[in-house]
Amino acid sequence: MADSEQSAEFILGVDLDGVVADHTFRFREIMADLRGVDPETMPLERSWDFGEWGLEPDEYAQFHRIAVMEHDMFATMRVIDGAAEALWRLSDAGVWIRIITHRLYTHWGHAKTIADTANWLDTHRIPYRDLCFLGKKPQVEADAYIDDAPHNIEQLRAAGNTVIAFEQPYNRSIDGLRAVNWGEVEAIVTDLAAQHTGQFEAQLPGIDAGSDRLHRNRD
Repeated sequence: MADSEQSAEFILGVDLDGVVADHTFRFREIMADLRGVDPETMPLERSWDFGEWGLEPDEYAQFHRIAVMEHDMFATMRVIDGAAEALWRLSDAGVWIRIITHRLYTHWGHAKTIADTANWLDTHRIPYRDLCFLGKKPQVEADAYIDDAPHNIEQLRAAGNTVIAFEQPYNRSIDGLRAVNWGEVEAIVTDLAAQHTGQFEAQLPGIDAGSDRLHRNRD
């Protein structure tokens, strides 16, 4: 890439569920509680439609709404290992973190969904500059994306975008750029940002490292 074509800014579009937040694990906990069964009866190695859990197509939306509205799922998911730390290092180095999530599909639950999502991001100290709620991700401009949903990955790539597939059981049939953990995500994004901007410093001078630094600095 010629210097005249290089940009000083690199925008990374980051999906939440299945990439930063462990959606499957928390949804399984809630479903097990609703059914009164051992969570182990519902495998984490599941397909996109949750067929292994015995969910019919019309049941997913029903149970998902219950999980979000009555069991605070979007506020209580655990963070996928390494996500917060890697995102802080990338953000500190100048990467623009744009959270892009399709969570507004629970009718009459938008206020709770948005509030729980924002609170969860703050609670777990996930850095971001933009928070976008939408279904069609090619509508959002970013220099690269990371996603787990097969249809999102395919649609984004079909539109000419660079997409890192964050490995989950339901997307292993998709070829192309892929990361199995956040260490690999960080390495890939570092290379992409260096190519895009012409330079990339892993840590900007004068900034404390660590996802908990804001909490430390308040103490």
